[in-house]
Amino acid sequence: MKKYDFDKKVSRLNTNSIKWDFRTNCSPKAQEDGLPLWIADMDFECADPIIDSLHKLVDHKIFGYSSNKTDEYYDAVCGWYKRRFNWDINREDIVFTPGVVPAVSLLIKILTEEGDGIIVQKPVYHPFEAKIKINKRRVVDNPLIYKNGEYTIDFEDLEEKAKSVENKLLILCSPHNPVGRVWKEEELKKIIEICKKHNLWVISDEIHSDLLRKGVKHTPMHSICGDYKDRVVVCTAPSKTFNLAGMQLSNIIISNKELRDKYKNEMMFTGVSMSPNPFAIVATIAAYNESEDWVDELNEYLDGNMEFIDTYLKENLPKVKLVKSQGTYLAWLDFTAYGLNEVELEDIMFKKANVLLDEGYIFGKEGVGFERVNAACPKSTLKDFLDRVKDAFKDM
Repeated sequence: MKKYDFDKKVSRLNTNSIKWDFRTNCSPKAQEDGLPLWIADMDFECADPIIDSLHKLVDHKIFGYSSNKTDEYYDAVCGWYKRRFNWDINREDIVFTPGVVPAVSLLIKILTEEGDGIIVQKPVYHPFEAKIKINKRRVVDNPLIYKNGEYTIDFEDLEEKAKSVENKLLILCSPHNPVGRVWKEEELKKIIEICKKHNLWVISDEIHSDLLRKGVKHTPMHSICGDYKDRVVVCTAPSKTFNLAGMQLSNIIISNKELRDKYKNEMMFTGVSMSPNPFAIVATIAAYNESEDWVDELNEYLDGNMEFIDTYLKENLPKVKLVKSQGTYLAWLDFTAYGLNEVELEDIMFKKANVLLDEGYIFGKEGVGFERVNAACPKSTLKDFLDRVKDAFKDM
C-alpha cells in the first residue's frame, strides 16, 4: 500500500520560492499566472521522517552553530550509498559543501590554472560553463551525439580533446542534466580509460543518481575507477533526491588526502561555510536513514509522469518528442521539427503558452530547439502544461 500522495497539489506561492514567487525575465502575464516548470526542485511534500526530524529540532528552540561530524551523520550517508549502489565510502573522504555548484567552482580553482581548458559535454547544466568562465578558464566542448532520439558520448572527440596538454579537467554529469542519460558502466570505464591515459582530473556530478527510471542502474564513478580514484572527485547531495535544495548541503567525496586538504583550505580562504546548518543535518540523517520508501514511491510516480508526457505528445503534439528518460526528473523535449530558432521558440512558450521553462539554448548551442521541463510535480500540473503548449502550437 502506498504511503505518499504525489498527486496532491500544494501551493508554493508566498513561500519565497524561486520557482513560483520570483518568476522574472518574462511577460507581466507570465509573472501573474505563468506556469513554472523550470528550476530543479520538486512540488512534492517531503517525506514524513524528514518533517518529524525538523519539528523535533524546532521544538528544542535553540539553533546554534552545528556540525555534521558525528558517527550518526556519516553512518547515514555511507549506509545509503552502500545499500543503494554497493558503494563503500570512507567517511574521512566526505567533505561538506553548501552545494555542488560551489564545489565545482572551488575544484576548478584548485585543479587548474587560468587559461586551462576544461571539458564539458553539451548540452549540459549551464552553471558548469559559468563557473569555468568566471574562474578565467576555457570551456572545451565534447558535444554529445544525438541520434534517433538518444544521446551518446563522442569518445573519439573526447580522446582528441583529452590529449591536448592544455586541457586539464573533465566535468561529467552523471546522470546527465538535461538529457536524462544514465551512463552505463562500460561508458564510464571508457571515460576513465581516456582520462587516465591523458592524466585528466575528473569531477563527476552525481546529484541526480537516486532518480532513476525502472530497471535503470546508476554506477558511481568511484566504484569503477580503480587506482585512478585519487584523480576523481564525486559530488553528491540529498537535495534533488529528497527535495531539500534549500537546506544547502552537499557531500563531496574526495579520496585524495592532499587534494582534500587543499579543498578545505580553499573553502576557508574564500569564506565558504565549513559546517551545515542544524536543519540540514537532521534532515539529511532522517532522509538517508528513514525515507527510502518515499524515494521508491517517488521514482515510480516519476516513471508515470514521463510515460504521461510521452503518450500525450504522441496523441496531441506528434512533432514534439520526449527524449527517452533514464534518470533525473527533468524531461528533455525536442521541438526541432518546427524549425524554430531560439527566440521564436522562447516567445511561444512565454507569450503564447504562458509556461516558464529552462530554454534548451542555455545548455549550449546543441540545445537550441529543445525545452527542459521539470516533471517533479503532480500529474494535473503536467497536464495543464501540456494543454497550454498544445493550444499554443495548434495553428502551426
